[in-house]
Formats: sequence, C-alpha cells, structure tokens
Amino acid sequence: MHVPARRHVRLLRHRVRRAVALRSFVRTSEVAIVLLASLTGALVGVIAWGMGAAAAAMHLLLFGIAPQMRLSATSVVASWRLLLVPVLGGLALHGLNRLLRRWRPKPPVDPIEANALHGGRLTLSDAAVVGLQTIVSNGVGASVGLEAGYAQAGGGLASRLGALFALRRGDLRVLVGAGTAGAIGAAFDAPLTGAFYAFELVIGTYSIGSLFPVVASAVAATLVARLLQAGTYAVGSVAPTVVDTELYPLALLVGALSGLAAIALMRGVALTELALTRAIPSSALRLMLGGLCVGGLAMVSTVALSAGHGALHLAFITETPARLLLLLIVVKSLASMVSVASGFRGGLFFASLLIGALGGKLFAGILALIAPPGPDALVMSLVGMSAFGAAVIGAPLAMTFLALETTGSLAVAGLVLAAVAVAGLIVRRLFGYSFATWRFHLRGEAIRSAHDIGWINDLTAGRLMRRDPRTAAASMDLDAFRKAVPLGAATQVVLLDEGGRYAGLVSVAEAHAAPPETGTVGALARLRDRVLLPRTNARDAMAIFEAAEAEALVVVDGPGRRVLGLLTEAHLLRRYGEEVEKRRREESGIAPG
Repeated sequence: MHVPARRHVRLLRHRVRRAVALRSFVRTSEVAIVLLASLTGALVGVIAWGMGAAAAAMHLLLFGIAPQMRLSATSVVASWRLLLVPVLGGLALHGLNRLLRRWRPKPPVDPIEANALHGGRLTLSDAAVVGLQTIVSNGVGASVGLEAGYAQAGGGLASRLGALFALRRGDLRVLVGAGTAGAIGAAFDAPLTGAFYAFELVIGTYSIGSLFPVVASAVAATLVARLLQAGTYAVGSVAPTVVDTELYPLALLVGALSGLAAIALMRGVALTELALTRAIPSSALRLMLGGLCVGGLAMVSTVALSAGHGALHLAFITETPARLLLLLIVVKSLASMVSVASGFRGGLFFASLLIGALGGKLFAGILALIAPPGPDALVMSLVGMSAFGAAVIGAPLAMTFLALETTGSLAVAGLVLAAVAVAGLIVRRLFGYSFATWRFHLRGEAIRSAHDIGWINDLTAGRLMRRDPRTAAASMDLDAFRKAVPLGAATQVVLLDEGGRYAGLVSVAEAHAAPPETGTVGALARLRDRVLLPRTNARDAMAIFEAAEAEALVVVDGPGRRVLGLLTEAHLLRRYGEEVEKRRREESGIAPG
C-alpha cells in the first residue's frame, strides 16, 4: 500500500473513532443532550423566521397589502383578490400535493403521533412536506396558522439530530419535544408557552429529566427569533396588575362556555369534512370550493383570512359592538372549519386564540348591557383567548403561560388558570379529545395523548413466544403420549391434527392423571379456538389470556393455524412489567433508557 493511501486509511479510522466517541458522549451525558437541544432550538428559531417571512411575502404579493399590515386586519384588499386568490391557491395546493406525493407517498407523521407510536422517529422530508403545505395554505389566505408547520419542522429536525447521535428511545422523545418547544416559543415569542406545549402535547408528561433540554430549546429558539426580528405570532397587550376577586366566577363561566364552544367547533370540522368528501370526491374541487367559501367570508370581514394575528391585536385595543363581535366569531369559525375540512394544511392554534378572545369580549359586552359597566373587556378577552385555546389545543398550562407572557400580570394569570381548568375538564369529560388527537381518532389511530404506547405495539406475541414448543399428534394413544412425554418433561404440549394444524393444548399433568378409557390424547385438548397471532400486542394478549382463563396460549400464523410458538401468561406479564418500569424510569429521568 502506498504511503498516501496508508495516511488516508489512518485518517479515516481516526475520524471514525472520534465520531463514535462523540456519539457515545452524547448518549450518556445529560449535559450533551441539553446542548443538542439548544442547537436544535437555535436552528428552529431560524426556520420559524423563514416560514413566517415566506407567508408574509405571499400576503404582500397576492393580496397587495402594505408591508407593515397584517392580512386579517386590513380593509383595503380588492374584492377580486379576496375571491380569486384563495380559489386559485386551493388549486395550486392541490398541484403541490400531487408533486409531494410522488416524492413522499406516505402521509407525514405528526410529532405527537411520532412520540406516541414511533419512539420519536420523524423525518426531515415530513417536515419539508408539512412546511410547504402550511406556507402555501396560509399564504393564499386560508384560515389556518403556521404553528403546525413550525412544530413539524422543530420535531423533524430534533429527531434527525437525535438519530445521528443514536439517542435512546426516551431521550429521542424528549428531544423531539424540545424541538417543538422551540418552534412554539419562537412563533409566539413565549418560551414558557413553548416549553409547556411540549410537556403537555408532545412528550405527554413532565419530569425533571426533560425540563432542561426543553427549556434550553425554547429559550434558544425565542432568542434567535428575536435577533432576527421574526415577529411571527407575538401577542402583546397591557392588562391590570390587580383584578377584583368577583371576576373569578365570571372566569369560570367563560371557561365552561369555551369548553362547550370548542367541542362544537371540533365536531363541526369533522362533519364539514365528511360532508365535503361525500359531496365532492375530487380533492382539487374541494380545495377550490374551500377557498371560495373563505373568500366569500372575507368579503364580510378579512378576519376570515390567514391565522388572524392582526385581528387579535385589534380585538385587544379597539371597542367593538356586541353584534359585530358575534359576526366576527361566526365568520372566523366558519372560515376555520371550511379551511381545514376542505384540505388546507395548518392548525387551529391561533384561530382558537382569536375566536376565544372575541368570545370573551362579547361576554363582557353582554354583561355590560345587563349590569353596566360590566367586567373589564380586555381581561375577559384574555380569559376567553386562553380558555378556548386550551379547550381546542389541549394544553391548559401552555395557555396559562401564554397569558402570563402576553400581559406580565400574575393576577390575570390566576383568572386564566381557573378558566382553562374548567374548559379542559369539560372537554375531557364530554368529548375526550383535543383537536390533534380528534384528528388522529378520525383516522383510526388510538391516540389520546403523546404518552409512549408504541412500545406496546412492538411488544408482540411473535416476539415473546417460545419458538420450539413440544408438539404431539392429537390422534396419539394416551399410553403412548405418557411414554413420549413423561412428567416433568414439559408443562403444556401443543396438539396437531393430521394436516399439521393446531388442534388444542393439553396439560402433561392432566394427561398422566386421566383414566385409561380416555383413548387418545386429543380428548383432553383445551383452548382449540383460543389462539394468538404473531402481531397481537401485549395489552391485547393479556385480555385474551384473561378471557380464556389460560396459563399458556399457542401462537398461530392465521387462518392456516400453523403453530409458530407458545406464549405463557407468566412470561408475558413479566416482560410487560419490565417494559412499563423501563418507560417509567425514562419519563422520571432517574435512569437512562
């Protein structure tokens, strides 16, 4: 070998050793994971700035608004633009979707779904798909926010970095949560909101171990967004530092009304989507019709367009008659329902904040008519914004911190906490889903939160079974069976028919205790119709064991009933308990995963 070639080989080996050492350090060091989360947050802050800038540029170009204006707050958009841009935008989104499906035929995996089912595994291609779809949808005026794209980008980037360092399942889930925390923190200029969004929605639990990387990412992303002057969804208002205790019963009532209204909105999206799908099979026509409906509603008020940032700012600082507030709530709700149901990509995060703020202000206005002067309209707007947002998004503490970071008022945060608790309780008891998990439910996914249930699906009968069970022919004479399988040689024996198919299970002790006139061993067969399939997960298998009252069950290949193995209930319970303990320790942070 030539000298340059040898040097090249030595250099390559040295680089490999360094890479392996670095991966080992990150996998075993809590500080390294925090640093990795900080890097993720900084990158997500740049992405949030870029996505927000792209959507704003589309608003300027397509709707002709002034550079410093927000689309939902302007009143000078030409009527032909209001109607034409969303319709043609829907057609353009359909074309983009077709191109993206050729490149990425599988539907994107949401960060919540990834953490619940796939151990935090996401792809950057999913982030790119969702990001492009949300930018186009928001840019053409559909009543959706960019927060879904932000969260997807943050989670995808975090998952990719975690995979490069071969992080354990628990650490990868936390890092994905940290990525979404940075995304939401940068989007709203609110790091605490981003952090608790991640805890409540993406990680599914709070622990000391997950606190440091999540907070590091949220703070880093927010600081980068501020340096870039992203100004994405930052919500600003001035609220009183002291509130009357008499406002607490009103806050509880606003919370209850917000919970009921949120259920109506979420069910309305599902019913609208079902109706449109049945009436219009073509996705292109559905998107164009959705754009036409949004444009028509924008003719009534531009509050129907885009996420509604400018409209929310106006809701905080302007006096609005009760009738107009009710009209704005109806317009925004219908626009959001139609946008999501027709196929535009995006979230209801910011739309729910706007609808809730308008609802709280309407509540204050009605009380002012009944018993002047009524409660502070701004305070009720903040309470309604947070309560309705918590009911739709499913993150009560995140919404509480959003109110705190918006106003800087602990007194208002106390009112908000009471309202979001009531709203969340009503949705939980009467509906059982947030908007994200409701969408998963409609797709057939059994996801109620981001708690890790993917390991249960991975823990299957096929993985746990013993692959070499003792077998015997069901037609074997009982005396011959006793000689072939003496006591102590096995506990259970699988019986097979003439075709080699499963014919039941027999206890060796019972076979040796049976009277001579029994005949063949097949007469003692049990559990002929109680079997497991290789893909039966641990939870379903435990239910089958309980229903069969069996100590062991045979795993067969399906209709052919070919025996693959034998699984005992004791082994299943032991392995399930070990996995539960492992996940508990991962979530608590008291031991590496």
